[in-house]
Amino acid sequence: MSKTVEYFVAPQSPWTYFGNARLIAIAKERHANIALKPTDMVKVFAASGGVPVAQRPAQRQAYRLAELARWRDFLGMPLNLHPAFFPVSGEPGARLIIAALQRDGTDAGLALLGALGRACWAEEKNIADSATLVAIADSIGLKGTDLLELSGTQAVHAEYQQNTEQAIANNVFGVPWYRVDGEGYWGQDRLDFVERMLQNS
Repeated sequence: MSKTVEYFVAPQSPWTYFGNARLIAIAKERHANIALKPTDMVKVFAASGGVPVAQRPAQRQAYRLAELARWRDFLGMPLNLHPAFFPVSGEPGARLIIAALQRDGTDAGLALLGALGRACWAEEKNIADSATLVAIADSIGLKGTDLLELSGTQAVHAEYQQNTEQAIANNVFGVPWYRVDGEGYWGQDRLDFVERMLQNS
């Protein structure tokens, strides 16, 4: 039986951006399913003691930048250490992803998540802006205007809230967060462990 990776994410996270394509490739190779769960990190931080980047001590902020540069170079992925639109609210993008999941399925949601990460971290785009979100969705073959409208519905809001409650209940405190067989893994640098769990299926 195929295993499922519960995948808690926030579209504004650079670490989610770094790991998204790799998780998709691992899941495909291991014949696993991905349950994509865009999550409200403001509420997760409030429940777990986390703080936004700008509120962290200087030494933590400096180390974060060093790690971003290391992973950017190691993975060969474009990334601006100081993007024009960051910090940025992840909620509009998260809701758009949920709309894509509800309307077009998991592959569409994962593709949109990847596109939003690139837009924020490599293309200097504001992923909290409605017109920008529509254009990004359109650029990958989705109907951006329709998704934007759907993203404001109660059904999308309910799923976003449910994802966040599940994250808190499962002791998530950062993203990306992967759960396989009830075991959690924080960060794209834990994907090797995720793959090992799937390999044992």
